[in-house]
Amino acid sequence: MPRHEPPDTAPSPMTRREALTRLGALAALGAASLPGLSCRGLSAHGLQTIGLQLYTVRKDMERSVERTLARVAEIGFKEVELAGLFQRTPPQFAELLKANGLAAPSGHLGLDVMRTAWDKALDDSATLGHKYVVVAWIPPEERSSVDVVRKLGEDFNRAGEAARKRGMTFAYHNHDFEFEPLGGTTCYDVLLATCEPSLVEFELDLFWITKAGKDPLAYLAQQPGRFTMVHVKDMATDGSMVDVGAGTIDFAKIFAAANGGIKHYFVEHDNPSDPFVSITASYRALQAL
Repeated sequence: MPRHEPPDTAPSPMTRREALTRLGALAALGAASLPGLSCRGLSAHGLQTIGLQLYTVRKDMERSVERTLARVAEIGFKEVELAGLFQRTPPQFAELLKANGLAAPSGHLGLDVMRTAWDKALDDSATLGHKYVVVAWIPPEERSSVDVVRKLGEDFNRAGEAARKRGMTFAYHNHDFEFEPLGGTTCYDVLLATCEPSLVEFELDLFWITKAGKDPLAYLAQQPGRFTMVHVKDMATDGSMVDVGAGTIDFAKIFAAANGGIKHYFVEHDNPSDPFVSITASYRALQAL
């Protein structure tokens, strides 16, 4: 699998990790940024708001939604992407978001919800302030052949039409299996070809596409404007998931190649040993781009 970020070769009095650590400390104190680095989520690529996929802190959410959202906001996140309501009603969850100065432009929903309770899901999503409703995973039987995937793409178009009538946008989030060979193509490419750009957008998970051996830069170039959201999670040289900035993915290059097409950047780590240490490190790394 190609390495997107070459190792540093020029001597420097400060390593990249040291710079990130120092930047985080300065940001916490409200100090000015280090030369060449920017604070408050700003970068040359327009990365002004850094979000968090709440799946990363799901165990903490199960213990206390209130405390968890407060801690997320304290780190500096302004947006979150939902992965369930954790025993709260949509109005209750919306109030907690508001109380912590958080917006939830996107939420993940199951394919079964899309198929059986879509009107209710769209009503709830509107209450939560979502701009995007995202199917996050499809089971093996929904990707067993090109024809099956084409049918799924048509279902996505219908879901997208219903979402558009409510002022929202339907999107699909990938893992790595969508890029496996399928009848001379891939599930992902069939979905891109079948789904109408005006009805279905794509949330590109930058870890999983890289894990699959594909180049996100190629997809951004071939399908401009279709990837309005990204999951920002990094990959170590051994293929494992690590905090943003601790791996090999060149996020600055990817974001620049998107040419402003990415509207939302959601930090995620599927299984961090300490979720809050992880999301703090990732937040600071994105600030430093």
